[in-house]
Amino acid sequence: MSGLPNTSREITEGATIGVAIVGRDARGGLIVRTCNDAFMRMTDASRADTPALPLAVDAMMPAEAHPILIEKLKACFDGQTHTHRFIDGARSWRLTLEPLRGPGALEAVHEVMISCIDDTPKKPLTREVEFDASRFRAVVDSAYDAIVSIDERHEITLFNRAAENLFGYTSAEALGRRIEMLLPERARAHHADNVRQFANSPMTNLRAMTAPRMDESNSVFGRHRDGTIIPVEIAISKIDVGGVVEFTAVIRDITERARLMELLKQQAVTDALTGLPNRREFIDFVEKLLATDEILSVFILDIDFFKAINDNYGHDIGDEVLRVLANVGKSIPLESMLFARWGGEEFVAALPGADASAAPRIADALRQRLERQDVEHVWRVKAIPFTVSIGVVTREPGERDVDALMRRADRALYHAKAAGRNRVEVR
Repeated sequence: MSGLPNTSREITEGATIGVAIVGRDARGGLIVRTCNDAFMRMTDASRADTPALPLAVDAMMPAEAHPILIEKLKACFDGQTHTHRFIDGARSWRLTLEPLRGPGALEAVHEVMISCIDDTPKKPLTREVEFDASRFRAVVDSAYDAIVSIDERHEITLFNRAAENLFGYTSAEALGRRIEMLLPERARAHHADNVRQFANSPMTNLRAMTAPRMDESNSVFGRHRDGTIIPVEIAISKIDVGGVVEFTAVIRDITERARLMELLKQQAVTDALTGLPNRREFIDFVEKLLATDEILSVFILDIDFFKAINDNYGHDIGDEVLRVLANVGKSIPLESMLFARWGGEEFVAALPGADASAAPRIADALRQRLERQDVEHVWRVKAIPFTVSIGVVTREPGERDVDALMRRADRALYHAKAAGRNRVEVR
């Protein structure tokens, strides 16, 4: 980073930042496990004959802070974030209590981090404060996630190294520019309104009481310098310091997770053997069509004597036959149609726009191609001849029930098989 943003600089000028980690002992009591020198100075522990850490919070914190602070610390172990302020003589301290979880986002809180800032009226900047400011820069720049802050004008005031890596801009290039530069073009027009709504929402104050969380509900998109759209997860905090409002976003690149999620979604609706849509995807597709008044026909086909193919040639060859049928079914020349595996040796097709005269012709053309072995497929063995039987139905006016529609198609298929197989029946 080229420097601290103005508002962050105001926070650290004349301030000493203290940090302590609070845990629980074997009896559940609150103990300070470790802390830095600034925290020791705040508690006056450095001027007392203080035993070595860990040390009970009661024995270390100023008495004036005990009742409320202990209560807030206990609440932090339930996952809440709190702030606390107390005055010790001429000095004033502001504390932030943050719950710390294990490696997993759903794990229980095992420790609480206290960070405290001496907000006593400002004194001339000292080397100690400069050291704390350097520490602030180091912590922000070493963060794994991108951290970006904007001011009330939506101009970038903080841009850490992870943000540089994520978005492709240097800190010097980003600071002072509007946040829209990091957004896809389609999101830019309404971003300012979205920020205002977030700032004015009652939920913003509620969010301030709990630690910002990252989950799929916070998934949005960013834009890299080269124009690449990046799926990201974002946690946003509104910060009010001396009447100056900042918004700080912690941004995580979820490109790989998004890719895996898309793959899982695809696998959930795809038949693994043939690569066709599966029964669930077919039903969803037909239900959406039935919600309209569009003309729709469907058919069910069954491979004739498929058990004999498996028995005579083996299940590997049977699987090859299923793949051949899948490839031919996908080539049906009808826009917006869906050919899917229904289960076993049964396949189905949804034919939007095909009426009671067109649908049987489409089904019979498919049947004839398979009978003639008019297929482009590299068999691992000698091609296995097979035929299919097909049952075709067209939706009735106002028909909305996918189960009823498919039962009618199944009855048509039954009649095709009963009539000698290798034929199309319409019901």
